[in-house]
Amino acid sequence: MKKTLTNADKHHIRTAVLVDGGFYRKRAKKIYGEKSPEDRAEELNDYCYNHLHDKYEHRYLYRIFYYDCPPSDKNIYQPLTQKTESLGKTAEYRWMQSFLKELKHHRKFALRLGRLSESHLNYHLSADATKRLLNGTISVQDIIQRDLVLDMEQKGVDMRIGVDISSLAFKKQVDQIILISGDSDFVPAAKQARREGIDFILDPMGAVIKDDLFEHIDGIRTPKLKHLNKI
Repeated sequence: MKKTLTNADKHHIRTAVLVDGGFYRKRAKKIYGEKSPEDRAEELNDYCYNHLHDKYEHRYLYRIFYYDCPPSDKNIYQPLTQKTESLGKTAEYRWMQSFLKELKHHRKFALRLGRLSESHLNYHLSADATKRLLNGTISVQDIIQRDLVLDMEQKGVDMRIGVDISSLAFKKQVDQIILISGDSDFVPAAKQARREGIDFILDPMGAVIKDDLFEHIDGIRTPKLKHLNKI
């Protein structure tokens, strides 16, 4: 008969959860659908804490580090209306501002904010709209707002993630790092952390990841989420 481990029997592990915000918001929208800033922030909080439940370890949360960029209020050319619009007056701007504000009110959250590149901020056709346009399903006159995607390049986010991984590892502040991301740009930082004895776990939220990530992490774990198997 297998013995059920109690918290006293389990290894006590200090765990830091690092969240690539742009990646999380995109995946969460696909998994859970649209949500208000308050509900999305609560969902993220619950998602991160779900990582603390483990059969063999008693994980103590050191901190949740959230990496993202504040929304831009820049004036940008709108190709459909052929007018300049202020991004600061859009619903997306207000949503993101409220979302970041909500996260600041959650215990154990530390926000690490980069910035959006002012020179790489423009609209382009979505992949689906481009396909339909090229195969003749639609014409230029049929293009609507939802066919346009605002292209935004983040600055300083990846650097902040890498620096924090290195700092947590070298200062021995944690025993384990859980990174919620699907980006292979973090491989050098992950390798460095593992050399310092850190247990490095990746959560790609069900997304397909590159093979080189498997070699430099200690495991992949995505909490069992409703609708995840439908992606």
